[in-house]
Amino acid sequence: MKKIVVLTGAGISAESGVQTFRDAGGLWEGHNVMDVASPEGWAKNKQLVLDFYNARRRQLLTVKPNDGHMALVDLEKKYHTTIITQNVDDLHERAGSKNILHLHGELLKVRSTGDENLIYNWTKDLNLGDKCEYGFQLRPHIVWFGESVPKLGVAIEEVIGADIMIIIGTSMQVYPAASLVSFLMQGRPVFYIDPNPHISYELERSSNLKVISEPASKGVRIIVDELLGNE
Repeated sequence: MKKIVVLTGAGISAESGVQTFRDAGGLWEGHNVMDVASPEGWAKNKQLVLDFYNARRRQLLTVKPNDGHMALVDLEKKYHTTIITQNVDDLHERAGSKNILHLHGELLKVRSTGDENLIYNWTKDLNLGDKCEYGFQLRPHIVWFGESVPKLGVAIEEVIGADIMIIIGTSMQVYPAASLVSFLMQGRPVFYIDPNPHISYELERSSNLKVISEPASKGVRIIVDELLGNE
């Protein structure tokens, strides 16, 4: 069975109504990025950070997967499929995809500030005073600016072993995620789906690139049908 690796970004979730960080009107508007998404911001004002992610978590629970998420599930009928996502939502899981790697953490999880391996499922607000069993404050299970990306090595290995790569709804300007395509064996197909595609240095080097200038809900189905022979 051939292997497909899918890299997804904010664009696929935006169509479900998940607010994004970088777009006009996105959640960073009115906030200094480093105040809500960095270890320094957390040390300075924990309540502000908690309020920020509590709002995101509540909003996430009101939305549903869209046709882009659903179409990716169909790939599992014919391919060993791994989704590497930059998104912190659980829409791929809710759609039914089975093998998902979250590069930047998960909004519906929290972890101990005393032991990063103590991770808990969390769907309610997170407050000051919410602690792990060892008495350490819990924090959002999110990779903040200045923190390492723990699953990057695993993601690189997945791309190295892939026969096909699909990139969906990402600006290809956020690193290290944008560099992942450079680990794909030269000549193997790369499909890039985005209504406003940015051909990065890494994509320029691909000798077998197909760009679909469509939103995820439409573009993913086009590629999935092609790969499954449903044209």
